Amino acid sequence: MGYKVVDFHCDALCKMQLNPKLDFGQDRKLDVSLKTMTQGGVMLQCFAIFVSQSLGKPKIGHILDQIDIFHQKVVTKGINPIRTAEDLVSLEQTGGRGGILSVEGADGLEGNMFYVRLCYERGVRFLGLTWNFSNWAADGIMEVRNGGFTPQGVELVKVCNELGITLDVSHLSQKGFWELVELSTESGRPFIASHSNAYQVCAHARNLRNEQIKAIISLDGRIGLTFVPWFVQEGKHPSSKDLLLHIEHICSLGGEHTLMFGSDFDGIETYLSDLKHSGDYARWVETLLVHYPEKLVRQWLYGNAVSFLKIWLP
Repeated sequence: MGYKVVDFHCDALCKMQLNPKLDFGQDRKLDVSLKTMTQGGVMLQCFAIFVSQSLGKPKIGHILDQIDIFHQKVVTKGINPIRTAEDLVSLEQTGGRGGILSVEGADGLEGNMFYVRLCYERGVRFLGLTWNFSNWAADGIMEVRNGGFTPQGVELVKVCNELGITLDVSHLSQKGFWELVELSTESGRPFIASHSNAYQVCAHARNLRNEQIKAIISLDGRIGLTFVPWFVQEGKHPSSKDLLLHIEHICSLGGEHTLMFGSDFDGIETYLSDLKHSGDYARWVETLLVHYPEKLVRQWLYGNAVSFLKIWLP
């Protein structure tokens, strides 16, 4: 029996927005395509909507354009749009491949809650509150002042909770993270870090500190370990085996049921030596099976992500 994979972060839509000639079916310029998803056993891919800085100030039009790209160029190749838990169950039963939409950075929502609702209606189910810097909602992790949420940002959290959009903290400031912990504790709705690793293992600002990892575990959220080389190991040329240290560390904190993967494919130009596109998940599975029991491997590749989605998708 093959191994099914859920990947919680890629930037293929952004690439296709910048280069309309790219073919999602099998274009080698895409790390994530129908061909590589099939090779790697990726049953479900979360497609981030990230507006490239080259397009200028992010606007709602940029986001809606990528949603259209998803439906016109990805769904038409046989990727089933997943909006509800029922859609996910149906996907499991039919054995197809699916895609979920996430907005990476609230910037393009322009502080307008109508636009948030519009994106929800068009299928967006996750929202990364910031990219690296500040926006109208909150500060990103690279913002020097390390601010938290604005009043509009707090309203955004409440609207997302009401709609059923799960929040993503992978680029959020430290202060913002802890404010969201409080808001999430009040609402009873957990959040995720779609593409972040362990700071204790690799001290990059984007990685999660121990207390943050413990907070996500206590809320029953999820952490998608990412394949970005400089988040895996500092100053060297890491391979997927170096990612095992992050798995070990998060599990040592009680995160066995919290782990999943968020590659960040198509958002990077430098790769782990043996994980360069989603087809390489097949090789990653082999590596994991050398070190861990099959039950755990299946859980991290697929089970933890799907159990979360079945609870928190509408």
